[in-house]
This record gives sequence, C-alpha cells and structure tokens, in this order.
Amino acid sequence: MAEEKQEVSKTSKPQTDRKPNNNRRNNNRRPNNNQNKNSNDKNKTNSNQNAKPNNNRNKNRNRHKRGPAPVDETLKSFVVKNQEAQKQRLNPHYKLDLSSKSKIRITPLGGLGEIGGNIAVFETEKEAILVDVGMSFPDEEMHGVDILIPDFTYIHEIKHKIVGIVITHAHEDHIGAVPYLFREMQFPIYGTPMPLAMIGNKFDEHHLKEYRRYFNPVVKRQIYKIGNDFEIEWMHMTHSILDSSSLAITTDAGTIIHTGDFKIDHTPVDGYTADLHRLAYYGDKGVLCLLSDSTNSHNPNPTPSELSVAPALDRIFSKAEGRVILSTFSSNIHRVYQAIQYGIKYGRKVCVIGRSMERNIEVALQYDYIRFPKNIFIDADEVSRMSDKDVLIVTTGSQGEANSALFRMSIGEHRHVKIKPTDLIVLSSRAIPGNEGSISQMLNHLQKCGAKVAMDKDIHVSGHASIEEQKLMLRLVNPKFFLPVHGEYNHVMKHKETAMMCGVPERNILLMTDGEQIEVAPKYMRKVKTVKTGKTYIDNQNNFEIEDDIVLDRQKLATDGVVMIVAQVSEQTSKMIDKPKVTTFGIVADKRDKAFAKEMEDIIENFLINMKPGLIGNPKALEGDLRQVVRKHIYRKMKKYPLIVPHIFIH
Repeated sequence: MAEEKQEVSKTSKPQTDRKPNNNRRNNNRRPNNNQNKNSNDKNKTNSNQNAKPNNNRNKNRNRHKRGPAPVDETLKSFVVKNQEAQKQRLNPHYKLDLSSKSKIRITPLGGLGEIGGNIAVFETEKEAILVDVGMSFPDEEMHGVDILIPDFTYIHEIKHKIVGIVITHAHEDHIGAVPYLFREMQFPIYGTPMPLAMIGNKFDEHHLKEYRRYFNPVVKRQIYKIGNDFEIEWMHMTHSILDSSSLAITTDAGTIIHTGDFKIDHTPVDGYTADLHRLAYYGDKGVLCLLSDSTNSHNPNPTPSELSVAPALDRIFSKAEGRVILSTFSSNIHRVYQAIQYGIKYGRKVCVIGRSMERNIEVALQYDYIRFPKNIFIDADEVSRMSDKDVLIVTTGSQGEANSALFRMSIGEHRHVKIKPTDLIVLSSRAIPGNEGSISQMLNHLQKCGAKVAMDKDIHVSGHASIEEQKLMLRLVNPKFFLPVHGEYNHVMKHKETAMMCGVPERNILLMTDGEQIEVAPKYMRKVKTVKTGKTYIDNQNNFEIEDDIVLDRQKLATDGVVMIVAQVSEQTSKMIDKPKVTTFGIVADKRDKAFAKEMEDIIENFLINMKPGLIGNPKALEGDLRQVVRKHIYRKMKKYPLIVPHIFIH
C-alpha cells in the first residue's frame, strides 16, 4: 500500500502544474474550493486515461497528411499557350501592318464641344471624303438665327481632293447642311435609301432638284470603292431613326470604324438588329482606329429597347377618353409607327400635322419602311367633324419650338386644332439641353387650356448608347487607337474613361476639338495642325446666310441697347450749330430722355473743344473718336457697352 501511494504521488505531481490552466479557464468567476477540488480530481483521471490516445491521434494525422498534387507539365505548357493566345486576341498591335508608311488624317469640322453639327474629313495624301454634313441649332442669344451650318472654308481648300460624301443616317444634325454645301460645290453622295430620300426632299425645298444625280445608293454589307484610296462598308446600326449605319473605312493605313449615332437594341421595331457580326469581323481582323458616339456616355444603365415604350402607349390609349395628341421627334418613325398602331387598335383615325412630320412619314410609307392602309389617315380640317375619342393627332413641337404645330395649338393660333380640356397631350421625347424654357412655356399654355399632359419616362427611350453599350462596341472592335466623337467635352472625357477600362491605353486616346487635324498611322496617332472652322448663321425665312457682325449687333442691341446721335458742326469754328438729336433704345427710361440728351450735348461740346487738329476734315474719323468717348462715358455711369451710332454733319 505504501508503494501504491508513493506511485500515485509521483504521477500527481505533474497534474498540480496544470492547475493554473484551470484557473485561467475560470478567471471570470469566483472560485469554489470544492468544485476546484473535484475538477482537479477529474482532470487527473482524464489526463492519465487520454494521454496515450492523443499521441496516437497525432501520429495518425501525420500519417494521413497529403503532399502537393502532381503537376502535369503538358497541361501547364498549354496554360502558357492559352495565355499567349489571349494576349494576341486582345492586343490589336499584332494585327496591323506596322511596316506600312501609310497614314490618314481625320479633321472634325463640327460635332465636338456641342450636340449636333456633325461633319468630319477623312484625308489621305491624294484624296478625301466627308462623313456627314450636319446642322445644329442656335442658342437664345443668336437672335433671328434659325439654324447653324459648318464653316466650309477648309472644304473649299481641299475640294480638288474630295471624292465623295458618305452619310451614316438621316438626322438633321448629320444631313441638314447638305443643301447649303451643294450651293457652293457638289460631290457624289453615298448612303442608304432613307438618308438619300430625305436629302432629296431638302434639295426639292431648296430648288436643287438637279443635284439628285449625285446620289449613289448603297447596299449594306457590300464594300464600295470610292476614289482610289477608300473602301467603305455600311453596317446596319440601331438608332432612333430608320436605316442608320456604322462605317468601316479601309485605306492603306488600316481600317477605321465610325459608329455614327448608335445604340444596341436587341429587339428593334423592324427586327433589324445592329450588325454586331460585322463589327466583330473587323475587330478580329484588326482595326486601326475607332470613332464612337459619346452622347450618352454618362448613363450607366443600358439604353432600353424602342419596343419598351409599347406598354405605356397601350395604357395611354386604353384610358384616353378624348383626343390623343402625340408629339415626338419627327424623325423617330418607329415611335410614330407604334403610336399609330395603338391608335388603330382603339379605333382612332390618324391626323398628321407639321411639315417635317408629314414629310418623314410620307417618305417612310413611299419606300416601304412602314406600312399602313391609306384609309386610316385624315386631313386636319376633318378633325373638328369627328368624335374626339376617334382621333389621334401626331404632330411636331415636342421641344416647344415657337413655330411648331403643337405650340401654335397651345396658344390658340392653329388654323384647324384648338386644345380642349378633354385632350390628352403625350410628349414622347426628352428635352434637348437648352430647350427646357420653351418646353415649360408650352406646358403652361397647354395646362391653361385644361388639357392633361403625359410626359412619363416610360413613353420615351434614348437613341444613344450608354456606358455598357459603349463597352460592347469597344470590345467588339478592339481598336488600337480611339477617338470619342459626337458630344460636349464632358461626354468625350467620360467615354475616354470607359475606353481605358476596356483595355485601350491612355496614350492611344485623343480628345479632339473642331478643327484639330489628327494623323493616324499603324505606329502612332498625333495632332498635326488646326484648320479654320466655325459656324455660319442661317435665316430659314429666306435660306440665306446672316453675317457674323449682324448677329453681334443683335446681341448688343438685346443686352446693352443703342444710342443714336445726330449733330451738326461748323467747319470754321468746330462748334455745334444746333443742339444734337439723341435717341436711345434700351438705355434710359423715356422720362429721362431729355436729361440724357443734355448729357450727350455736354460730352460732344467737350469733345469738340479737345479734338485733334485737322480731325474736322475727316467725318469718319471724327465719328469713330466720338463713339469711343460716348461709350466710355456710358460705361462709367451704367456699366453697359451699347451700340453707338453717331452721325456728324460738317457745314
């Protein structure tokens, strides 16, 4: 027994060393001596019983621990080969002829730093083409100006090189300036039927019918040789107008893809989806440079399909109790087509009002882009004789233009249609930047007439690519160089960021401005010079140019007013013979005219006393100096620079 006690004592000694562990486990509560004692006894027993099995488990764990999996060197070599294949697939440098000395120059003459006015020159050493010849619209300060067209100075300089005009689609900001160009010089025009038909209508309006002989219609997916240096293929593209195209422009330097205006609509109204296959074909073959539409480059959400407005239109027509008056862009034939379909569905006859709307629908019907039975259409003078619930009016004026049909209806000046409280006005368009004020004014007039106005987001979709569609275009084309076009600076800057996300190096992207000439070759892209560019002001009433100084004078009259001074001066005494006659507009109130005239009399007298010797013999120089003196005086008093018109008569 003594030996057994001695043996137990030997084995217990190590267990007393573990006591601190138990204390550590229970350090957050007050220790109980009895519990600790029992616990220690159990630990002693468990420790003795489990010591050997723990050692066995560790041995088993070590015995079953796996080593690294064997590497198949053949598979590893194919990983390397696939990585190399991916690099070559994504790197356009491998697909271009870097030994080529050829180059092409691209010069935008409009469409950058603005929305609209698109025109660009593509130029080799011996030949050149124009891509689109568009117009733009004036801002509020361009008084009496109806449209703006590009300055054609550079085109005059290189007209001996130009072998053709290439049209992407029929929007006004891409074809609107063609008649004005053809008044000065003529070139062959290449395009699909719809744009050429629209240009033909413009030629008819401008009395240029004979120039239809320059038309060269093309078939998409066929390559056309234009001149000796250019091969061009039109590829179908979805947009907010029928028959749009992107271009593949091939020269000795390489292939350039110009998207035109586009969005990727997988369910277009006519079923003709964007020709992504041809874009991918060129991308796989190797593209030197991509010019891509930047208009919607801030929108992160995919642009909805044109078909997505159908449910909203159906809902509107099903609930409308009176006339439905729908206004949208006259060029958006697919929107109009859907509206007319729902009008027919609910038993309505269709009245088309507005010159541009009538013309565009007529062209679309004539060339079988859309089909409707003729008996669904009625004339404007028939509207008043029909029940309101049986009428759909499709009209222009969604931007609140003062001369548009809808605006004239809103103010009661339209000959055939007056707005009623039972009318439902559907504005199926977005506000073009700068038109918000005119649209708001028109809405006020419409609502004063008691009409309901529907302008929900679900009755309009954009025609331009958002960020995700821009990414798809960049990935399909996989260009070496990238030039974002069509938009203001913030749009092209954002498009540049998107391109860099899609693998285009920043050094291979340039942000152009109008007039900057970019030279592109397989090895480089750089700015080489700047050419003269700008805008020419056009008065639509007579279709003639308005000189720059006239527009400046109008701005000055509107903002600063005018002062007219008539004075008679003695040639011998250099003094006024009589009091001057002073007339002002926009400077002082009528009740202050006399006081202001007295001020001018004092100014003129002081001027004559201190004028340079011999100036009295030069009336033009005399008037010029007097103009400066009067301008300085008015600026000191009123902080204005009015138009000063002095007339000095020397006797």
